[in-house]
Amino acid sequence: MKLLLKNGTLIDYKTNIFGKKDILIEDDKIKKIDDEITESADKTIDCTNLNIIPGMIDMHCHLREPGFEHKETIETGSKSAVCGGFTTICPMPNTKPTPDNTIVLQKIIDEAKRVNLCNVLPYASVSKGEKGEELVDFEELKNAGAVAFSDDGMPVVNARMMREAIIKADKLGTFVSSHCEEKSVSSGAINAGQVAEKLGVEGVLPEAEEIMAAREIVISETNNVRAHICHISTKTSKDMIRDAKKRGVQITCETCPHYFTFTVDEVLKSGVNAKMNPPLREEKDRKAIIEGLKEGTIDCIITDHAPHAEDEKEKGLATAPNGIIGFETALSAEIMNLIDTGDLTYLDLVKVTSYNPAKLLKIDRGTIEEGKVADITIFDPDEKYVYTKEMIVSKSKNSPFIGKELKGRVRYTIVGGRIVYVVEK
Repeated sequence: MKLLLKNGTLIDYKTNIFGKKDILIEDDKIKKIDDEITESADKTIDCTNLNIIPGMIDMHCHLREPGFEHKETIETGSKSAVCGGFTTICPMPNTKPTPDNTIVLQKIIDEAKRVNLCNVLPYASVSKGEKGEELVDFEELKNAGAVAFSDDGMPVVNARMMREAIIKADKLGTFVSSHCEEKSVSSGAINAGQVAEKLGVEGVLPEAEEIMAAREIVISETNNVRAHICHISTKTSKDMIRDAKKRGVQITCETCPHYFTFTVDEVLKSGVNAKMNPPLREEKDRKAIIEGLKEGTIDCIITDHAPHAEDEKEKGLATAPNGIIGFETALSAEIMNLIDTGDLTYLDLVKVTSYNPAKLLKIDRGTIEEGKVADITIFDPDEKYVYTKEMIVSKSKNSPFIGKELKGRVRYTIVGGRIVYVVEK
């Protein structure tokens, strides 16, 4: 099977290409990239006025299966992911049962293969049952297919245990992704401040994230091992990581589109659909997250796609579960809040959505080069549309982007040379 992409704008960080190119794909590989390719193909896609980038990689999401299939499944989540242009996704292990053993992990891997839409690389948990009491068998789980380790959704409270986990993972050539939440100061519904006071709900102190982020930096620096910090949202977290990196500490981190798009004020408009953990912060924090992406402190953008059923989110701000869906709106949020503002170039964006995640995960993806696997995202950077509840592909509908005009729309998602998502005009 030969697939020819004609007249598109190729944007690739690794090769520093930003220009009009034709791309010939044969079976699952990229066969040729040139200014003009006249070779015949089984299918030709006219990519005029479309951007072509390496398939986006989301190294932190939630697919809910097994155990919470009423929220999302591996199949519905994969459909939502490819709709958003993601070719590789890494689901977190806060499922029931937890992938703290090879049997559960293998079931997730097998179901993803059956669905066969995008690459699904699951995390295994750090502790058994994510209870923070006993570490898993890191080597066994890594050999069984775990891409990395995390107790995301729950912090590893015991510092000795986290130190041991980070060191074990590092020796195996992988990493622990830390959910930074100091429980003694993390109770609350939204960010502490005027909005929480106005709504009469308890506020989450920013120190809840920052104290734990500081701990992981210390563990990483003292032991000269790699650690990764989940979904940073505050200026202080960003500044600490920046300073640590300047000292040569092997610390990496991620953020989400909602942290550079919204502030806590969005809760006044979207209510529970703007409730997540960590919560939306203040304007100074939003600006700091953008600055962190510009300066290279923040290594990648993830969605933290966190689906919840409507009846769960309707419980009210104080008790509704944290999290929003994010696969389908990530690219638009990035275009509108990073590209259109002039803060990032498209090459910068590809670095944090494709190239860096591939490097962090140590997978041979994140670039469009001859001989590489054809994982590709094609999108219209200028198309505007209103994101409606009816458009949502995910099984859950908890999004603060509902009803908002978005810019930039995925037109084709290609995984291993196969077109797995298409919107043709």
